[in-house]
Amino acid sequence: MKYFKGFDKDLKCRDFQFEIGGKYEEEKADLCNSGFHACENPLDVFDYYAPSDSRFCEVELDGLSVETSNGSKVCGKKIKIGLEIGLRGLIEAGVKFILEKVDWDNKKESNTGYQSAATNTGYQSAATNTGDRSAATNTGDRSAATNTGYQSAAKVEGANSVAIATGYKGKAAAPIGSAITVVERDDDYNLISIKSAIVDGEILKPDTYYMLKNGEFVEGDGFID
Repeated sequence: MKYFKGFDKDLKCRDFQFEIGGKYEEEKADLCNSGFHACENPLDVFDYYAPSDSRFCEVELDGLSVETSNGSKVCGKKIKIGLEIGLRGLIEAGVKFILEKVDWDNKKESNTGYQSAATNTGYQSAATNTGDRSAATNTGDRSAATNTGYQSAAKVEGANSVAIATGYKGKAAAPIGSAITVVERDDDYNLISIKSAIVDGEILKPDTYYMLKNGEFVEGDGFID
C-alpha cells in the first residue's frame, strides 16, 4: 500500500538520513517511538512537516504496527522511499485520497446549475459544482471543494482541506493550513498555468479568494465580467 512521508530539506527525518529509492529496516515498529512513520492521507503529513521548507515522497511500508494515530499516521519495520512528489504532488494526492474515500451516497453534494451552490459539512467529504458563476463550499476537516464553472468559486473551511477552482476566472479560498489550487485560462479557455499552495497567513491570507494572473496568485473577491 502507498503511503506519504515528509522530510526536512536534506531528506532527513528525526536525524535519520534517507535517499530516494532507499530501503531501510528496523527491528521494531512502535508508533511514535521506533520504526518508520508515514501517513495514509497525504494531507496529514502537514501535521508533522510544514510545506514551506520540507520535502515529500511516496513510500511503501511493511511490518506495520497495530497502533494508529488520531489521523492516518502509521508505523512499519520496513520502508522503501519512492518518488519525490513535492508540495503540489502531495496536495493533488490529498485531493485524490479524499475523493476516493467519500461515501458518494451520503457525503457528496454535487450541483451543475447556473449561479448555484453545493455545500457539504462532512469529514473527508466533497462538494462539487460545475455551474457558471456558482459556489462549492465544504466545512468538513480533510475535505475538498471543487468548482469547474466559468467565474465560479471554491471554498473550504475545515482543517487539512483543499479548495480547487479549474474554470475560467475561477477562484479559491481556504483557512490557514489548508490548500488552494487554481488555474489560469486564456479567453479561448486554453489552460495557461496552474498553481497550488498552503495558506500560511503571510503570503496567502486565510479565507480570502485567490485567482491566477500571469501565473501568480492575486486576490479575486467578487466575480469579474
